[in-house]
Amino acid sequence: MTIRDFEIDKDIRRASTLPARVYSDPEYFEAQKDRVFARSWQYVGDAAAVKAPGRVAPLTLLEGCLSEPLVITSDDEGTVRCLSNVCTHRGSIIVEGEGHARNLRCRYHGRRFNLDGKFVSMPEFDTTVGFPSEKDNLPQLPLERFGPLLFSGLAPEMPFDDWIAPVRERVSFMPIDQFARDATTTQDYLISANWALYCDNYLEEFHIPYVHAGLAEKLDYSGYRTERFRWGNLQLGIARAGEPAFDLPQSHPNASDRVGAFYFWLFPNIMFNFYPWGLSLNVVAPQSVGRTKVAFLSYVWNPGLRESGVGAGLHRVEMEDEEVVESVQRGVRSRLYDRGRYSERREVGTHHFHELLADFMRRPVSDSGASHLTPRE
Repeated sequence: MTIRDFEIDKDIRRASTLPARVYSDPEYFEAQKDRVFARSWQYVGDAAAVKAPGRVAPLTLLEGCLSEPLVITSDDEGTVRCLSNVCTHRGSIIVEGEGHARNLRCRYHGRRFNLDGKFVSMPEFDTTVGFPSEKDNLPQLPLERFGPLLFSGLAPEMPFDDWIAPVRERVSFMPIDQFARDATTTQDYLISANWALYCDNYLEEFHIPYVHAGLAEKLDYSGYRTERFRWGNLQLGIARAGEPAFDLPQSHPNASDRVGAFYFWLFPNIMFNFYPWGLSLNVVAPQSVGRTKVAFLSYVWNPGLRESGVGAGLHRVEMEDEEVVESVQRGVRSRLYDRGRYSERREVGTHHFHELLADFMRRPVSDSGASHLTPRE
């Protein structure tokens, strides 16, 4: 692997796409774990799951990629925290299942922690010198909330407020805090393709009329466009006449547009798809260099609009995307293909993603707070 593989010209008219081997070489995938995913914000669950004091909810951060055991806790005052779920004595998993607890107790040797992660007690350690110390507390990760969603990360490179700001600013007219999780339409998709290829496809407008015939009938492709932000971008899905669209406030930047969908992507792998009925949150979780799990999480505001407009039939759209992305994954393994070029009009989002990915891959791990988080062999 060489750093030059990740040089992306900032001028989209001159730039070439990522080299094909980025999508198929296990060495690149391993490097991305610490250089990209350990340095980013990730979805860690619903705020409703830890609403009650004393609630604990274990999770695995990006299972298959980072695979970091964490636990979300809510103490007696209702303060919610994200803690390591690994005992500071011998590394056992502490919380095995969701429920209520007054404290955290490791079943292996009985070490106890408060719900804020602070060490409380440990049997048979009375003569241990210099014990306890700060290292005996459970490490605490940053935890942020956006509506019903919780986000954390091992060592995020960017402030959360900067990362989420474009989303907040554009959809603040919606009652995000009232969005409710709909388990019946929440599901995972397993795809035989690299995670970055899935993001590439999501971020470019070019394929819509070729791959999504049904969706294209509801969208005004001539008005469809992408806006870039520091840590992500927005695709404005303009609805055709007669199709449902947002009733936007006069002060909204898109008040003059018939917006049927706000498609946000935030680096590296989170997609917020806002429709008049609510939100479809997509979390792209790498499993291996050629295998990806995509979680579709539905948060509903207006259920009566679920099956109308561009926000309907999402399963069919996903199946169409999977088919083409898996085809591309087979193609990038070809010895006869290396790099392509971008459409200045229709691949703005993909070019932006490649620039950010290149930037993170070039940064030495030692320059990031994630350096000490690299797993030991």
